[in-house]
Amino acid sequence: MARSYRYLQYDVFTDHLFGGNQLAVFLDGRGLSTVTMQAIAKEMNFSETTFVLPPEHAGTDVRMRIFTPGDELPMAGHPTIGSTFALARTGVIDQSRERIVFGLGIGPVPVSLTWNDGELGFAWMTQSKPEFGEPVTDRGAVAAALSVQPSAVTGTTPVQVVSCGVPFLFVPLTARQAVDSASVSREPFGALLQSMKPRPNGIFLFTSEPGADRAAAYSRMFAPDLGIVEDPATGVASGPLGCYMLRHKIVGPETAAHMVSLQGVKMGRPSHVHIAIGVNGAGEIASVRVGGQAVLAGEGTLYV
Repeated sequence: MARSYRYLQYDVFTDHLFGGNQLAVFLDGRGLSTVTMQAIAKEMNFSETTFVLPPEHAGTDVRMRIFTPGDELPMAGHPTIGSTFALARTGVIDQSRERIVFGLGIGPVPVSLTWNDGELGFAWMTQSKPEFGEPVTDRGAVAAALSVQPSAVTGTTPVQVVSCGVPFLFVPLTARQAVDSASVSREPFGALLQSMKPRPNGIFLFTSEPGADRAAAYSRMFAPDLGIVEDPATGVASGPLGCYMLRHKIVGPETAAHMVSLQGVKMGRPSHVHIAIGVNGAGEIASVRVGGQAVLAGEGTLYV
C-alpha cells in the first residue's frame, strides 16, 4: 500500500510569488530510500528537492538531504533557505529561536533567523571559507562553452574555480547583455568542465556592470550535468561569488558585507540573493553568509 508524503512548495530568494527559485520540501523523509528520493526529485523537476529527516549528529537540529533531478548534493543554498522557511511555517522552528543547524552532506550548517510579527522574515546561511583554484588560461575555450565572443570575457579578473563547500567555475563577463546572450554549447561546455580538477558543479557567469536595480552582480548559472540547464538562484555559488569579487577588488570590504546578486532575470524568475562577506583585521575573509526570503507557493501530497 502506498504511503503519503506531504511537501511544501516555495519560491526562494524572492519576496513575491512566481519569482525566485522553486523548491519542494518533503517535511518527513523517513522510509524513503536514496533511489526513491532521487526519483521524486526527478518527478518534481525543480532545481532541487529536499527531504527533512531526524538529526544524526549532536549539535544539529535536523538532517536534510538535497537532490537535483540528476544527483544528490552535499549542500545547496536555496534549498537550505527555503527549507528553513518551511520548518518555521510548520512549527518545527518556533519564533523564540534565532538559529537552526542543518546536518548536510558536508556537515553542520548553521542558519540565522530574523522574525517579523511571529513569521520568519529572513534567513542567513553560513558557508565555509573559500578555496580558490588556479586561473583558467584558455579563455577561448570558456567563451566557446558559453557561446559568447572571447571579447565578452573580462580580461582584468581571472576565470577561476571557487568553492565554499561546492566548486563552481566563475566567469566574469563585460556586460549584462553578454550575460543574457550566453547559452550552453554542449560539447565545449562538457570538455571544459571535464578538463578541470576538481571538476566544478557548473559554470557561474556574472558581470558587475551596474543597473537601475543596484545589484552588485548580475548573474546566471548553468549545470546541465546535474539536470539543471539553468538555475534561477544558486545560493551555494553566491558565497563564493562574493569572495571572488572581494579578492579581485571588484568590490571593497564595505560593499562585500552588503551585496545582492540578481540572478534568474533571463528565465523570467528574478532572484535577489543577499551576500555578506566578513573581513578580519588582516584583510582576510573571515565569514561567508548567504541569505534571503522565501514565499509559500503551495503544498501537496505524493503517494509512494
